Amino acid sequence: MNERGIVILTGAGIAAGIEDVATPEAFARDSARVQAFYDARRVQLRDPAIQPNAAHHALARLAREYPGPVLVVTQNVDDLHDRAGQPNLLHMYGELSKARCLRCGMVSPIKGAGLAATPCPTCGAQVLHPHVVWFGEVPMHMEEIEEALEERCGLFAAIGTSGQVYPAAGFAETT
Repeated sequence: MNERGIVILTGAGIAAGIEDVATPEAFARDSARVQAFYDARRVQLRDPAIQPNAAHHALARLAREYPGPVLVVTQNVDDLHDRAGQPNLLHMYGELSKARCLRCGMVSPIKGAGLAATPCPTCGAQVLHPHVVWFGEVPMHMEEIEEALEERCGLFAAIGTSGQVYPAAGFAETT
């Protein structure tokens, strides 16, 4: 088995104006607006027309068939890599289909709209927050990503990302 693996970064462009709903300050200022934005994205993701594409499936197949480790790090908060069957995946900016309780910290799956009115399944508090990383926050899984890049990466590929947003923009320099 090849000890040096492949690390693949995937992403998509960010729409203009996203800062109005993707910061801790926006959530503090108008949590209802922020919750409504993410509720709408979550409902949209459940549309049967929204499916993993050929690239999602190809990366999942690569991970299954390559003789060494393959890690996919996605900047996207959708679940398309998951639905394609990606076995070794890190969501560095969180997951739209999950919520995090601001009281107890529990992360749980959520579907559709109504996050603001949904109680935490663990503590019952109604302070759920989209399980996403906002501008100004530290991305998730950074230690795992850095370890993979520095110690186990024989090949790094960036697919569908502008390479403009840090820390992901610096990944190629790390390998």
